[in-house]
Amino acid sequence: MAATASLMTELGRVAPEFTLPNVETGELVSLQQLPEKPATLVMFICRHCPYVLHVKPELARLNDSYSERVNLIGISANDVERYPEDAPDKLAELAEEVGFPVLYDESQDVAKAYRAACTPDFFLFDGQHRLVYRGQLDDSRPGNSKPLNGKDLRRALDNVLAGRPVDSDQKASVGCSIKWKPGNQPAS
Repeated sequence: MAATASLMTELGRVAPEFTLPNVETGELVSLQQLPEKPATLVMFICRHCPYVLHVKPELARLNDSYSERVNLIGISANDVERYPEDAPDKLAELAEEVGFPVLYDESQDVAKAYRAACTPDFFLFDGQHRLVYRGQLDDSRPGNSKPLNGKDLRRALDNVLAGRPVDSDQKASVGCSIKWKPGNQPAS
């Protein structure tokens, strides 16, 4: 299984706007319309990736722990022509399992704007929609026997919620590459 690392885009950048359909309801969801909360976590995920399947239990626990205080949003941008398991109807099953809304980025423009590279790829923004964390959930990977506990992302979330700065020493997330449509790969 080939691994792709997140691009570790610059901290402090403003969250790119999006308006995408919720895979469960079909309703459009935009960044501007999310409830005002101290943090927003945007996660690029999909249904078929072994890395996402590995972290899915912790994603559900994150929802249980933080959804009252943090906007949690999953986005899938994979090419469903080549990866039909990531089609919106199948993603609805994933959304039900993790407990937070999953949106579908058919054009892949939102993934490009966020500079998402892999699944899972995590982007945590403060209440002013400034990027404070981009990186791994924790050190656990499929088959490495390290505990799946979300410690890196949870530390960042807890710091934002407590009004403390987030440590800028962050490790890249690792996962499957975003499955770009032919000819749609972002410029490096």
